[in-house]
Amino acid sequence: MNARYTGYVFCALAMIGVGSTVVVSKGIAGGLPPFSATALRFAIAFPIFLAMMRVLKVRWPKLDARDTLLLIAQAGAGSVGYTVFLIGGMRLASAADAGVIAGTLPAVSAVFAMLALGERPSVAVVGAIALATLGVVVCTVRVDAPFGAHSFVGNALVFAAIVCEALFILLNRKLRTPVAALPLSALMSGIGLLVAVLPACFFEQPWRLAVDSGLAGAVAGVVYYALVPTVLGFVLWYAGSSRLSGAEAGVVTALVPVSALVLAVGVLRENVSGAQIFGVACVLGGVFLSATR
Repeated sequence: MNARYTGYVFCALAMIGVGSTVVVSKGIAGGLPPFSATALRFAIAFPIFLAMMRVLKVRWPKLDARDTLLLIAQAGAGSVGYTVFLIGGMRLASAADAGVIAGTLPAVSAVFAMLALGERPSVAVVGAIALATLGVVVCTVRVDAPFGAHSFVGNALVFAAIVCEALFILLNRKLRTPVAALPLSALMSGIGLLVAVLPACFFEQPWRLAVDSGLAGAVAGVVYYALVPTVLGFVLWYAGSSRLSGAEAGVVTALVPVSALVLAVGVLRENVSGAQIFGVACVLGGVFLSATR
């Protein structure tokens, strides 16, 4: 019982950190272009993962050409695509809405598994997908706000980030050679750095940005993103999930939209509407259904 309690605490802290990325991305978006922020994130995280592998004496996996290409696609989608779309979306969307949309990841992953892997969904999974969809629709298509006051484009970009993360999960399941969590995280960070640095240098040219308080705040946000949700989140999640079943760990992911919503109110001082509260309730219901099927 003590081990399970510790597992829940570790996983909960990791998911709170994931929820905080929504709020942090709001600040990053105001001072750094998305590819530059993504490249800086992995430039900080990658050496730390390498040091962890060296200390723990973890070896690199031996992969064939197919798995190597899949890992590159994973990094492009889950590492670079997720961060770029999330930061881009946070320029336009509210953190509260983004938190609700981020909570749909289990449902989106289930849809991808049905379409790409041919998995037959249970009644609970269908219900989870329906609840998650309802939550996003209620949050995005509002009747309590005038037209134009809400950003469909921003929400669409945030949802694109969730699609990228679902692709990451799907591609990971297609690997022939299982890759342990630590070298996988190091590979995702290293490949993500290579993928993001090229468009950052050619199109965004971050060295031309004016040095001001906005840039300083954005850099501080990226440092937090790299150290807390990326590196520390990895350590907490895998330390916690090793003590729990898959269903128990899945339930803890419900903390992502809750964390994002609470931090949006407490840190960004955003007002939360009844539609957003109803939306996050639907998403939470979907997460519990998908985890306890």
